Parts: sequence; structure tokens; C-alpha cells
Amino acid sequence: MPSLRSRVVRFFSAMYMRRVTPDRDLMAMRAGFEARAGLLPPAKGVDIQTTTIEGIDCEWHVPAGCEEAPLIYYLHGGAYMMGSPATHRRLVSHIARESGMRALVPDYSLAPENKFPAALKDSLTVYRSILRNAGDANNMAFGGDSAGGNLCVATLLALRDAGDPLPVACFLMSPWLDMTVTGESLVTRAKLDPWFRPEHLPVTTAKFCNEFDKKNPLLSPVFADASRLPATFIQVGDHEILLSDSTRFARNIEAAGGRVSLQVWPDMWHVFQFFIGQMPESKRAISDIAGFLKTEFGASVNAVM
Repeated sequence: MPSLRSRVVRFFSAMYMRRVTPDRDLMAMRAGFEARAGLLPPAKGVDIQTTTIEGIDCEWHVPAGCEEAPLIYYLHGGAYMMGSPATHRRLVSHIARESGMRALVPDYSLAPENKFPAALKDSLTVYRSILRNAGDANNMAFGGDSAGGNLCVATLLALRDAGDPLPVACFLMSPWLDMTVTGESLVTRAKLDPWFRPEHLPVTTAKFCNEFDKKNPLLSPVFADASRLPATFIQVGDHEILLSDSTRFARNIEAAGGRVSLQVWPDMWHVFQFFIGQMPESKRAISDIAGFLKTEFGASVNAVM
């Protein structure tokens, strides 16, 4: 049974999301997202610092006492067309504090001004720069939500195929992993999803990539070879039209012999973790993410808690 708070959040967020359609003015939607996300502060005790890496603006999240802790490389969601380190500041700061880790969030290029593979190139550039400057892949994890989850996996696939060092772990929240829009949950969850409509997805993808690109594994990782990926933790809501993106990708990792843990949250919707502080399900989900990271990094995380 969902909590009363989650039902309230679901109702009011659904009322707003009904106005967010692919034909709305993109600049207005971006501004609205930034304004709403800025209403709630980041987690207490987390120092937020801005920096520039290889010409790309980034934001550091450093919980007190975690200056030398392992690093979360976090890629924000927003359908590849919205979002920034600022929109995800609250979410990422809570994950960093709960995990006892630092986080870095790059402000990657957005579509439609910068279509595929611009965001991927930015992500690879920042990651490789970190490694060149005293970074250690064995001291890093990837994380991301929605389109940021897609970008996480695409970055991992590109690094793996290029022979670059991979991080220890990856966590994904409601990842959007199929640009061909063919998952069964587009039908089975169409009437349950409080936010999204299946018919809106093809319109959205067309602003980010062309038809020829959509089956590229770097755009639709559900079609990728999922071998040799780091330990992966996936959270998704049972009421999402994107549910099958997560279930298919988890099966692919298992079939390739990898380690994956999939949590399907009853009655929850897309990136419900975003509402940390407003509903208990979000807090529990972030605690589970932190538990996964602590397990993967062991004493290197616990020592700074």
C-alpha cells in the first residue's frame, strides 16, 4: 500500500506533468524545471562546489568528512533536453550523503541543439579527464536517472569497447534504455503511469536522434552486448511505461554472466526518488542505493561515515 504522502505527491505531480508535452515550448519547460527543482535545498552537510572540466561545467557534492571518499559520477535525467546539475542537486546530495561518497555531476550538452552523440562525447570527456588527473576507476561508481541512466550505460559501453577502465559499480533509477519505444510496458502500464503517455515518446526521441540511430546500442542499450559491465543496481516503478526497459536490460546482464539487482517498486512512478524528503518511499529507495554502494566499496566508504 503506497503511503499517504506518496499518493499526494503522485496526484499533484501528475496534474503538472499533464501539461508537459512534446509540443510545449522547450525553453519554458527548461526554466520551469529549474525553478521547481530549486525550491527545496540540498541535503544538510553536503558542500556544493562548481568547477569546469575540459570546458564542461560540473558540480561537486562533498559530504562532510568525505573529501577523500570514493566518487559517484552522476548523469542527470531530463529526456536529453532538460535538466542540469542544479535540477538534480537535492537528489544527488542526498545520495552522496547517505552513501558516504563524493559526487560529480557534469552539465552535458542538451538536445535538440546538440543531438546524439554530443551528450555521450561530453560524458566520456569528463570521465577520462578525471582518470588522467589522479583518478582511479576502482574508486568510482556511475549513477543516473531516466535519460541520465541511458547515458550512464552508453558511457560504460563506449568505455568498455575502447578498452578504458570501468568503474566498480553502477546504479540506475528508471533508466530510459529503448529509443525504439518497443517495450511491452508501453501497453501494460499505459493506464497506470501518472506522468507519461506512450505516444509522446517517439516525438521526444526524434528531437534527440534520427530514425537510423535508434537501434544503436549506445542509444538503446536494451539491444547491446551486456557483457563485462560493472555490478549494476536498478530501481524502477511498477507503474512506469518504461518498466520493461529495466527488466529487459537486467535480463541481458544476467544472460551475459554479469551481476545485477533489480528492484521494481509497487505503485511507484518515474524517478520517484526525486521526491526525497516528501515521501518515505523515496528515502527508503535512496537508502537501498547507499546500501548497494557500501557493499561494493566496503571499508573505503564506511571509513568516512
